[in-house]
Amino acid sequence: MSATERLARRLRDAYGSGPVEPLRDGLGPTDAAAAYAIQAANTRFWAAGGRRVVGRKIGLTARAVQFQLGVDQPDYGVLFEDMANPDGGRLRPSRTLQPKAEAEVALILGADLDVVDATRETVAAAVQGVAAAIEIVDSRIADWRISFADTVADNGSSAFYVLSDRVVPLDGIDLWSCGMVLEIDGEVASVGAGAACLGHPLEAAAWLARTLAACGEPLRAGDVVLTGALGPMVALKAGASVRATVGGLGSVGFRFEEAGA
Repeated sequence: MSATERLARRLRDAYGSGPVEPLRDGLGPTDAAAAYAIQAANTRFWAAGGRRVVGRKIGLTARAVQFQLGVDQPDYGVLFEDMANPDGGRLRPSRTLQPKAEAEVALILGADLDVVDATRETVAAAVQGVAAAIEIVDSRIADWRISFADTVADNGSSAFYVLSDRVVPLDGIDLWSCGMVLEIDGEVASVGAGAACLGHPLEAAAWLARTLAACGEPLRAGDVVLTGALGPMVALKAGASVRATVGGLGSVGFRFEEAGA
């Protein structure tokens, strides 16, 4: 078994058996190529098992987080159909390991983005609608002791996401200055703005479009793109009620509790 397959399997197994140590025995902390190879191996494994890819998520869009991990670029992961949770619904804590929530802007594409020189304007022309979103991030690496390569290999530390039922046209929405408030049980837990996301959510999406087109795996019409956190992530505890409000987009929320709670 190759090192790629060995580490990919270790991460897959962690979903059921619990977090594992950082992947230092086979993955350098900044080795992007090897990390994306591990991510791709698990994507192929899950797709072969019937999971359907519905988009991508962008991570590490905050400069402070990039500095913390010693990199100067964002990262991305794959969104599967079974990662989506309904607005106002319930997410069972038992489906997670060490979850955190962050509020984001989600783009729903109405056209393919298959050009290697995509710009903010290119992305805007391809967007069918925009929604407020909450990403529930998680890590299969113990205590979130992640390097850049760890989080990339671990599908961008992804877990679940919630899109608002309200989807609005991009025209007239100011995604740069729009404010964000993330509440836990009615108390403000995180605040931010669109400019915190790589300078602009559309700039983050343009980076993703260029990167994926160069890899021969471009974004397609119908894809969901989570453009990155608008403010600090917040650790989740069982029983919490989570709601995010984004200026111009409205609110989205869920309850973090077991069925029947």
